[in-house]
Amino acid sequence: MSNKIFPEISELIEKGNLKDLKNYIEVLQPPDIADVAKNFSCEEQKVFFDVLPIRIASKTFEYLGVDTQMQLLDYLSKEKKAEILNAMAPDDRTTLYEQIESPEQRKEFLCLLSENEQKITLFLLGYPKGSIGRLMTPDFIAIKKDWTVKEVLDFVRNNGHDSETLNVLYVTNERDILIDDIRMREFLLAPLDKKVSAMMDNKFLFLRPNHDINEAVQLFRNYNRTALPVINDEGHLYGIVTIDDILNVSQQESTKEMQNLGGSEALDEPYMATPLFEMVRKRAGWLIILFLGELLTATAMGYFEEEISKAVVLALFVPLIISSGGNSGSQATSLIIRAIALREVKLTDWFKIMKREVFSGILLGTILGAIGFIRISVWSLFSNIYGPHWILIALTVGLSLVFVVLWGSLAGSMLPLLLRKFKFDPAKSSAPFVATLVDVTGLIIYFMVAFVFLKGTLL
Repeated sequence: MSNKIFPEISELIEKGNLKDLKNYIEVLQPPDIADVAKNFSCEEQKVFFDVLPIRIASKTFEYLGVDTQMQLLDYLSKEKKAEILNAMAPDDRTTLYEQIESPEQRKEFLCLLSENEQKITLFLLGYPKGSIGRLMTPDFIAIKKDWTVKEVLDFVRNNGHDSETLNVLYVTNERDILIDDIRMREFLLAPLDKKVSAMMDNKFLFLRPNHDINEAVQLFRNYNRTALPVINDEGHLYGIVTIDDILNVSQQESTKEMQNLGGSEALDEPYMATPLFEMVRKRAGWLIILFLGELLTATAMGYFEEEISKAVVLALFVPLIISSGGNSGSQATSLIIRAIALREVKLTDWFKIMKREVFSGILLGTILGAIGFIRISVWSLFSNIYGPHWILIALTVGLSLVFVVLWGSLAGSMLPLLLRKFKFDPAKSSAPFVATLVDVTGLIIYFMVAFVFLKGTLL
């Protein structure tokens, strides 16, 4: 099938001109080749990987999405599959393997690996999903403290081709226990006869295999590192984790969090690649729950039916009241969830957060209440839409907004902390619950304030 975006490549594939195709795409960087390949069918992508040298092919394969990788593997020959899988970086290969749900298919792919690569893959897959252990790679350079700078540089020159990064070298003792890390630039600037021990300060950062991704993100951010070592409880150096892997996982987590905040289950694939019925299934659950919750709003309206029949004008401001409360609640929820994710707040800070939100809610509610009061007052100067008791209606709306926005801010800030306390994910349910809760309670607050101000006049 001809591809309109890259007609030259399509023409070369259709004519079977593999030599020119290889020359055409080989000059590109692997990320660029992957971007080009995404615009072609799996049959055409197979031709790409057949003509590319294995080193470039494996790197390009790593830049494809996992779903695209899985589809492409069905089209590649057994020999090409084995070459690519064995040449992949261990951490990228682990990410692919953990997506394979079928035990038979996972076993088939494992059998394509060499004994050493199979051992590494099983070792990394032994760690929990979402842990640092799944992201680390054993491809790093370890040196000894009694080496000279010349010996270090010679060792790197002979053994560094497969290393994930050469920015940092790791000093280990005879039992492979990490004792320091030293940046490569220090070796490049030091005299050749200088000993590694003379360059050590015995200060280094590290991660544990079972550490959470968020902990790693915080360390990378705070200390501006491109890679961090991973050690066990005894200090043995197991591998390293690089910033690119952390950023990829962090982006995926942020995407899921944003989708959860919108009242939807997180998508397993990119938006455009998600089948229609799968997307409906992901979104329908929360919509049904929210719809059932909003039925309580209708119940609340029915409870105040008599008041509404006496003062129909009150119904005009119902959307204004409940939307203001829901908006303030959603704002507070989003801020707190993000602060929890970034470890800016802890559960023990709940009282401080509540105090801040009380003052914020009062100030925000006063601003909106004042605007509502002025709006009703100005309209009443030019029309009789609100009747002779417009001042009481303006006070009702203004004060209701203060209370509803205050309540929305409190509910929105406290609910994520409460869910976190009981080991639930705040991002998955806070925003929908807050919206429903504030809608129902906002109506009650509004009509209770109306009863106080309008009793004896409209009510």
